[in-house]
Parts: sequence; structure tokens; C-alpha cells
Amino acid sequence: MSFERDFAGGLLRARCRDMVAILTIDNPDRKNAVTAAMWRAIPQALRALTDEAHAHVIVIRGEGRDFSAGADISEFDHLRKDTETAVAYEALNSDAFTAIRHCRVPTIAAIRGVCYGGGFGIAAACDLRVAEEGARFSVPAVRLGIAYPADAVQDIVNALGPQMAKVALFTGAPMSADKMLAAGFVLEEIATHAFDDEVSALAHAIAANAPIALHASKLAVRAVVEQDSDLLREAEVIGAETFDSADYAEGRAAFAARRKPHFTGK
Repeated sequence: MSFERDFAGGLLRARCRDMVAILTIDNPDRKNAVTAAMWRAIPQALRALTDEAHAHVIVIRGEGRDFSAGADISEFDHLRKDTETAVAYEALNSDAFTAIRHCRVPTIAAIRGVCYGGGFGIAAACDLRVAEEGARFSVPAVRLGIAYPADAVQDIVNALGPQMAKVALFTGAPMSADKMLAAGFVLEEIATHAFDDEVSALAHAIAANAPIALHASKLAVRAVVEQDSDLLREAEVIGAETFDSADYAEGRAAFAARRKPHFTGK
């Protein structure tokens, strides 16, 4: 099954093939800056990829040389000019970050070039992050005189660790992929010539596995990170359901026959 749909006037592109989805931030002339319309569309695109395209994994990436320079500052004079408008604007940010964080399938941020501000927040909300050599990271909100959205800070702390999160938020200074790798924010730093192939291999390795088991595993990890007992119980319930699933029967049969399993999410 192949799925293609554009959102936000084509600035956000959703594609899915062989259960691997790619959500592309397509605004390269502005280093993939995210407009208000794009923030609004991110939850819609993720729902389409999970509910309609039945993706098993979603890769989020930027078109061209950069992941994202963050929110489109050219809109701030009218969409983020005071407390009232800023609260409404940041609600769009919050909804986008939450949609990524709570996405039922694993998400991978494929980062090249700049990963700044809101782009950093998108990456932090993903489950996994891989970076091309030379990628650059920054959370420059304090340099603009504004605070980073509080709910997005939780993703940064969880992904980067408290001390490095403070450095990023307090200084706004650019940081290298090497530093992000050492801090654990990035899973792997990949050479340019191998980047696309390595991202694809990781996504396909995840997509080949049983969807219900993936969902239960993701919920369990979130429950631990967020220290949420209700979420842990939900993960336990879904995990228990796997034992009566067709995928579990298929997994056992494939193991016995020494072949690759074909999981359907049932």
C-alpha cells in the first residue's frame, strides 16, 4: 500500500510505503522553518499516517540540507506579538509536540544541517534521533527574549538530560552533533554518504516487527520516563493482549519455520 498526502499547502508532506512513513518538513528556502499552518497540520498528518496509511514507524525529516530552523520568526510580529497571541501560538506548538510524543508508533528524527528552536523540540519529542555528521543544534529562545514552551522542556530534559538541557536553554548556544551524541540526545552520528541508507535500515528494522508489541513497548517506556502509573497499566493491558494476537501465532510459526514473519497488527 502506498500513501501520499500534502498538508499546510504542501509545506508538510506525508508519504508511506511498506509500512514505513516519512513526514517531510518542506520549506527549504527558509531552512524548513515551521509556520503556524504547519504546526497545526502536524497532528493531522500523524493521524493520517497511523490511522489511514497504517504506518508501523514514522521518520520525520527536513527537505534538503536542514532538518528545521524552528518556528518561522517572520510570523511573530502578528502571531506572537503579545501574551494573548503567544498563548494561542504556543498551543499549536504544544499540540504538535504532544502528537509526536503520544504517536502510537515509533518516531525517528532524521537530522541533518540545522536543528534549532521548534525543530529541536520536534526532534526531542521523537523516540529516536539520528544525525548526519556536521548537524548543528540550538534552543535560541532566550536570545529572542522568550521562554521555551514549558511542556516541550520535558522532552528536552528527557532526551538530553537535566544538566545539558539547562545549558541548551540557558545559553541558546549552538552545539555540535558530537556533543549531542555524547549527551545521549542523538543515537548515532552518520556520515553523509551513508545517512539515507542508515535511516532507512533503522526504520525498516522497526517496521518489520509486530505493531501491537511495538505499541505496548512504546507505552511502557513512556510510563517509566513520565513516571505515570496509569500509562504503565495501559501498557500492561496491551502487552497482555499480544498473547492472543494473530501476530504472536505468526511469530511462533515463523520462528519454527526459520522464515521472516509477516505481521498484520491483529
